[in-house]
Amino acid sequence: MRSAAPLPLISLIIFLYGLVPTLGAETRGLGFPVISRLDPRDPGFKQYLADVEFARRRIFNLERTGEQPRAIAEALTVYVYTPQSTDDLLNLAARCTISYASLVTLNRIAHPGSLEHSGPLLLPSAPGLFIPETPRSDLEQLLTSTRVNEPGITITLNQNEGKVNFRFIPGADFNPTERTFFLHTGFRYPLRNYRLTSSFGMRVNPVTGVLRNHNGLDLAAPTGTEVYAAREGVVTEIGEDRIYGKYIIIRHGDNWVSLYGHLSKINTVLRKQVESGSVIGRVGSTGQSTGPHLHFELRQNGKAQDPGKYLFQEGIR
Repeated sequence: MRSAAPLPLISLIIFLYGLVPTLGAETRGLGFPVISRLDPRDPGFKQYLADVEFARRRIFNLERTGEQPRAIAEALTVYVYTPQSTDDLLNLAARCTISYASLVTLNRIAHPGSLEHSGPLLLPSAPGLFIPETPRSDLEQLLTSTRVNEPGITITLNQNEGKVNFRFIPGADFNPTERTFFLHTGFRYPLRNYRLTSSFGMRVNPVTGVLRNHNGLDLAAPTGTEVYAAREGVVTEIGEDRIYGKYIIIRHGDNWVSLYGHLSKINTVLRKQVESGSVIGRVGSTGQSTGPHLHFELRQNGKAQDPGKYLFQEGIR
């Protein structure tokens, strides 16, 4: 039998999608049930675990019982917990018996390492994806695009930044592409429109005629076409040499760098923090080149990787 629910903290209003929980509280815990410790002896955490288990069973049995997903959303309760210095996202999700995708999307966490700077964390009592009405990151753009046809329930949450509308899809989890973006091994294409003229791997160099490994992708586009940062990072090198021509190197965290070569113009500066999708240069034909194109490389721990395995364009605008 399900344990008694905490005092009602959710008021319902009518929106286009039907009954919608409006969670009226600030992220510092005012109005939310508070979990002090991730310990079953903590009353708040004990109740939270019971709520998650109950919701999980309802979601698992939706097809058999004929219950509507909207009912899951109507029963949703959001708890608040302040992470400790020893907490990490994956561990925390496991202890809360909820998917990390649920925590990431509800709290709009950009990447795994941002938990320590996120402040109080909202814990939903039901697993699922929370897709914001107005996306602000690559992951949220991707979710908005790829999940556009999946039915969901609109939830309005009062946060410190104001009211935020989410589309809640009960029981949903990250697919491989979404997980890749969150774990920061995913990159957006550096051009909006292009023609792939050379892939990663062994090829005969079109200028020298020598067979050797091609460490990136060649993306043909007209001279002057905008080149975008494939992910947020710091510009660590700008230069010009006989092979790459005018080029830019951006470091993404500790392990990855991206290189943009044969540029006609560089629109960034050394040591600048650039956002994903920001304009950093223009396509050209400088260096060892047979025509206007972008030579794009990804290197992990100094080793060239096939960009085709990590680049995604769907859902990125």
